Amino acid sequence: MTIENFQRGFVLHRKAYSETSLLVDLFTEETGRLTVLAKGARAKRSAWKSVLQPFTPLLLRWSGKGSLKILTKAEPASIALPLQQTALFSGFYVNELLCRVIEPETPNGVLFQDYLCCLTRLAAEDFVEPALRTFEFQLLQTLGYGVSFTHCAGSGLPVDSEMTYRYREEKGFIASLIKDNLTFYGRELLAFDAQDFREPSVLQAAKRFTRIALKPYLGNKPLKSRELFTQNILHLK
Repeated sequence: MTIENFQRGFVLHRKAYSETSLLVDLFTEETGRLTVLAKGARAKRSAWKSVLQPFTPLLLRWSGKGSLKILTKAEPASIALPLQQTALFSGFYVNELLCRVIEPETPNGVLFQDYLCCLTRLAAEDFVEPALRTFEFQLLQTLGYGVSFTHCAGSGLPVDSEMTYRYREEKGFIASLIKDNLTFYGRELLAFDAQDFREPSVLQAAKRFTRIALKPYLGNKPLKSRELFTQNILHLK
């Protein structure tokens, strides 16, 4: 761990456990994702009540050797990132992705920095889509997703920006005249490789691709954060 055996981390999700405690999913810089038991965190006088919140940078310490650790210390490292409205729901989406697809206690300091950068962008930028797409592509890299965006999986030739390519799971993109949900323009694939989402058409294609690519990791269970976002958008109309 870091200073005085603390680790930097964030709360991804929390739920009630017994009458006064919480089960908390954390994402930390050195250990990765793990679940801790925060004893007494729901008690009226608990100092952790306001501390164990999503999007607050924390310094954390825990004990135990099993799959469920006991939280022993949690204090804010800085003020909470100011996520509001669409940015807030987007943050919940990113948190749920990490909870669903990252193996527990698998260190990944690079992804932790990617996550921190994503939250910072969500808090600072009016338009959240580029930050979300960037993080999704970074997450896919962490998961070992090895499909090339720069070469045709069939011929091995460099991707032509004007041609169309059809995605085949675990193989990559193959030049094709078929146009459906699995088809992408070469210029879109090259933009994916550069993580350049400035063009609206590329951004739309990137969202379509990441949903396809992440589905094997997420399975058929729907994302609660998407449902929550949809419900609240309808409520605001």
